[in-house]
Amino acid sequence: MDMDELLLGIDMGTSSSKGALTTPDGEIVASTTRSHAMSLPRPGWAEVDAEQVWWGDVVDVARELVGRGGSRIAGVCVSGVGPCLVLCTGDARPVRPAILYGIDSRATAEIEELTHRFGADEVVRRCGKALSSQAVGPKLLWARRHEPEVWERASRWYGSSSFITARLTGEYVLDHLTASQCDPLYDIRARDWNREWAAEIVGELPLPELAWSGEIVGKVTRRAAAETGLAEGTPVSAGTVDAWAEAFSAGVRRPGDLMIMYGSTVFFVGQLSEPRVDSTLWTTSGVEPDTYTLAAGMATSGSLTGWLQDIVGGVPFEQLVGEAQQIPAGSEGLVMLPYFAGERTPHFDARARGVVAGLSLRHTRGHLFRAAYEGIAFGTREILELLDDASERPAQLIAVGGGTQSRLWTQIVSDVCGRTQVLPRETIGASYGDALLAGIGAGLLEPGTDWSTIDRTVTPDESVREVYDDLYATYRELYPATREHVHRLARLQEQRAPS
Repeated sequence: MDMDELLLGIDMGTSSSKGALTTPDGEIVASTTRSHAMSLPRPGWAEVDAEQVWWGDVVDVARELVGRGGSRIAGVCVSGVGPCLVLCTGDARPVRPAILYGIDSRATAEIEELTHRFGADEVVRRCGKALSSQAVGPKLLWARRHEPEVWERASRWYGSSSFITARLTGEYVLDHLTASQCDPLYDIRARDWNREWAAEIVGELPLPELAWSGEIVGKVTRRAAAETGLAEGTPVSAGTVDAWAEAFSAGVRRPGDLMIMYGSTVFFVGQLSEPRVDSTLWTTSGVEPDTYTLAAGMATSGSLTGWLQDIVGGVPFEQLVGEAQQIPAGSEGLVMLPYFAGERTPHFDARARGVVAGLSLRHTRGHLFRAAYEGIAFGTREILELLDDASERPAQLIAVGGGTQSRLWTQIVSDVCGRTQVLPRETIGASYGDALLAGIGAGLLEPGTDWSTIDRTVTPDESVREVYDDLYATYRELYPATREHVHRLARLQEQRAPS
């Protein structure tokens, strides 16, 4: 191992891009962040300008960290939000904004049509999950039908990380894990494209080559070197979806390990010993060769508390957390359904909307802020119970993501769920896992290398268990009780949306 060589990992999240420059033993030499925003042009739509935001962030991050490294970068790996759809020309130039993951629910009709066309049970059997707003296939079909002029200009399609990999190397490659979320285009057990179904959806649009996340798929081109400051010829790994890169960084490598990622959404990745299929969860290929994971995700979490911060006038986040800490468990009879952008697991309901039940004139913004945390925690408990039923109860619950910096949020989740969480010492996130993958791909590290160490543990407060058990029952009843009313309101929002 040459300690003079460094590894570069870059992750493009929902609200920011982060870069980490490390030594081969996992020491962080430098890191940086670029904030950005997604676009919500219509109800149910969520997009990003892939050229200006994602590629622009990568160029900025790479230039800064290359300048701060002072040593040769031996490998690069990039992860990003996903699964997303980036339609491009042959030289990886986007022809429209990127369509984001499950928070973008535009393809509802295509989901229903493809489920009927291929059969709900057969889709779950071959793809490892039911079609939902998380799936890329229906969004491809939506673009083909609703934007034919855009479709005609496209000759390739990417996820967020594979788009960057293409810009760095010129290669048209998608990692297996991301491909396994491009339902119904990928066969989970064959670990290959389901070419018959894919042809019906993408037509003549070619499918990318497949590779494992840490596999070297190309080298930095002269053009990319000039833009990023990276040396021409630097090896580039395939990369993957951000949540799985973060799980990799946190040591979720053994069957029974489960990551809960606190971010703009709450996301779960559990390692499996063999593929297990459940229609309410997502079975995917893993980061490493011949592995599988079981995953789930909410649609709004950290983005909900950010929204609350905005509507109360941008009060400092620390102040809002402090006010919420003064409110007793249960927010004095306030329960919030956090479905402000629809919901993914377990309802897969694009027309779900937020509900705040029990409001009175005595409730304050502190009550609302705490109720948001508790609503997210109730959703977390619901998913953990599904994961328990689908496989063995997780042996270790590893908490990661920027939201873990809020000790109140992690404590409320442990209290509501009755689960102990362990937090890794290094919380920089997916970019750290990317650097590890880059080192493995470049041959500087053995494939089994694990940089994670545990920093602290969050244990549940048993004194609030009864309160939360009672409110959790109310939370579970609220969605079916309000669903039809909320759906009518969602349709009204769609009808009044700008075209």
